[in-house]
Amino acid sequence: MSSPRSYTIAVIPGDGIGLEVMPPALRCLEAAATRFGFKLEFRSFPWASCTYYLKHGTMLPSDWKELLQACDAIYFGAVGDPATVPDHISLWGSILAFRREFDQYINLRPCRLIPGVTSPLANRAGKPIDFFTVRENTEGEYSSIGGMIFEGTERETVIQNTVFTRVGVDRVIRYAFELARSRPAKKLTSATKSNGISITMPYWDQRVEEIAKEYPDVQVEKYHIDILCAHFVQRPHTFDVVVGSNLFGDILSDLGPACTGTIGIAPSANLNPSSRREDPNTPWFPSLFEPVHGSAPDIAGQGIANPVGMIWAGQMMLEHLGEKNAADAMMRAIETVLGRAKDGAGGGLNILTPDMQGKGTTEELGSAIEQEIARAA
Repeated sequence: MSSPRSYTIAVIPGDGIGLEVMPPALRCLEAAATRFGFKLEFRSFPWASCTYYLKHGTMLPSDWKELLQACDAIYFGAVGDPATVPDHISLWGSILAFRREFDQYINLRPCRLIPGVTSPLANRAGKPIDFFTVRENTEGEYSSIGGMIFEGTERETVIQNTVFTRVGVDRVIRYAFELARSRPAKKLTSATKSNGISITMPYWDQRVEEIAKEYPDVQVEKYHIDILCAHFVQRPHTFDVVVGSNLFGDILSDLGPACTGTIGIAPSANLNPSSRREDPNTPWFPSLFEPVHGSAPDIAGQGIANPVGMIWAGQMMLEHLGEKNAADAMMRAIETVLGRAKDGAGGGLNILTPDMQGKGTTEELGSAIEQEIARAA
């Protein structure tokens, strides 16, 4: 008799509302595991938080990498408290360190209009919004290569270099093509700015054109980043998979979810698709899953943070781990609960959080989704 499938998950609540949305999200994952016959072991860590930094003078312990590599995936809440720790310390000392050290070169964000969530965009005529943004996650414009000279003088000069490598560019573009090929529309949109950035962006365009030859079944289009942002607002229903550099992907992956109603429900995956834990010849680099909303210190401690982004990030994590049935059930539960609430059923606005014009709490909305997962067919 085979043993049940089992996964070890590193749980890092972090700061602010990360501490509040994590508990209901973990209960949703446990409900999915129970319903679909696998086990989850949660290992909770207090670091990668500003509270830890203020106590220890560092965001991470010296053995953080080994501790996380002992896990199948990382489930991350949020980091940041600019009132106590500057953002460049908290971010570069935690989430950005994870991305670089574990070579999480893909940032994947679904942009999907969920039933019951009203898009802020007018004149949509009921057209669906359902696409992915694929962002290069480890180099590009965020290379941190550069410096300052003649500091404090009239000649003060600041330089930061953009770094595109063929390996880095090709792997994110090829991942995006594979994702587009797997979807019904089979369409890829590339973000560029080759009419203004004369070296790196023409190179990006050349690599897209070259790799496109391997995917004759995928329709390819490209737009400069400024007009692409306008098209996101004007006609988001026309996109399927959108790929961009670190900076452009960063912009688009926030704009996309905003077009679907609330960034409070948006999830994000930081992936190393190439790493295999069972491969003894290569180091194991776990992937990380998080909500987009950040630590939101303005509402932290009030119990009104929307837990859907954290729960949806967990859904992406289960899909990444190969638990597709459980992941599908979690997605259906999110859609069912939000759709029912907007229709006035299942507690109505009393379970939706204030960012969705409701009167509910983090715990109430999380519990409703947990119960729906437990009833999954």
